[in-house]
Amino acid sequence: MRSFTIAANDASQRIDRFLSKAMPGLPLSAVQKGIRTKNIKLNGARCSPQQRLSEGDELTVYVPEPSGSPPAARDVPSDGIGKLNIVYQDKNIIILNKPVGLQCQNDADRLSQDTLESRVRAYLAASGEWNPRSEHSFVPSLCHRLDRNTEGLVLAAKTAEALRILTQKIKDREVVKRYLCVVHGHPKPPEGRLEDYLFKDARRNFVMVKKNSEKGAKTAIMDYRTLDIRGNLSLIECTLLTGRTHQIRVQMASRGWPLLGDGKYGSANLDKAYSRKGQALCAYKISFNFITPAGALQYLGGREFLLHKKFENFC
Repeated sequence: MRSFTIAANDASQRIDRFLSKAMPGLPLSAVQKGIRTKNIKLNGARCSPQQRLSEGDELTVYVPEPSGSPPAARDVPSDGIGKLNIVYQDKNIIILNKPVGLQCQNDADRLSQDTLESRVRAYLAASGEWNPRSEHSFVPSLCHRLDRNTEGLVLAAKTAEALRILTQKIKDREVVKRYLCVVHGHPKPPEGRLEDYLFKDARRNFVMVKKNSEKGAKTAIMDYRTLDIRGNLSLIECTLLTGRTHQIRVQMASRGWPLLGDGKYGSANLDKAYSRKGQALCAYKISFNFITPAGALQYLGGREFLLHKKFENFC
């Protein structure tokens, strides 16, 4: 028998989804059967899988996990994990400057690798802001991702409530992420909107532009504007309206404006004239443009955070 007292970070979740995190070895079918047979009770009474938990609730589970169950994702992070470049933080969120070469999250087959997310969890555990041993289901998480070789701002949530709010705000485009990139050529017109269908070849990790909608292709929309021109290079600000893999790199290259230093979608011949190594792409600004109420994060409305002097001397 296991008993859970629902804390703030556990509240508002469905019972079945809470148990999938708190007891990851317990199959959904076992949860449903346990609830049906009254072997899972909420505050001593019958409950339903879809019922939402409230802070202070007592959830009692008389269904044992199978032997050899996987550990919960809230386990204490390893010591000695890499440093963080913190741009801003408060009790709810943390904004980080991710360096080139660091992956945001674990690959499915490499669960112990050093990532930005694992560094955030190690930092919050060390500072005492997150106690993985006392949490039943919540782990601090990134709210969005960047490619391994893209640097820039990444937003993470310290609490379950902040994660729920930011996930919805990003979906509703009330959190705006802007990027700077340096491209070969001069985009014409100098500002506008690019709309494409992008298809990802997962085996090659390569994205292609498709002229028409087809199976597996996803809509990609991006606004861009030229900020500066120096010789044959242009400094461009991009605002993503969709978040697709390699979106900026692919959409710009498809128009004949490949990113400087992009070894996958760029031009090695054009890059020869410049000394830059690595793609000239940076997530440089995050703006909180709340239109609807943001609950505990309302204080962030109207604020923006940016990295200064990125690509200031880009040629």
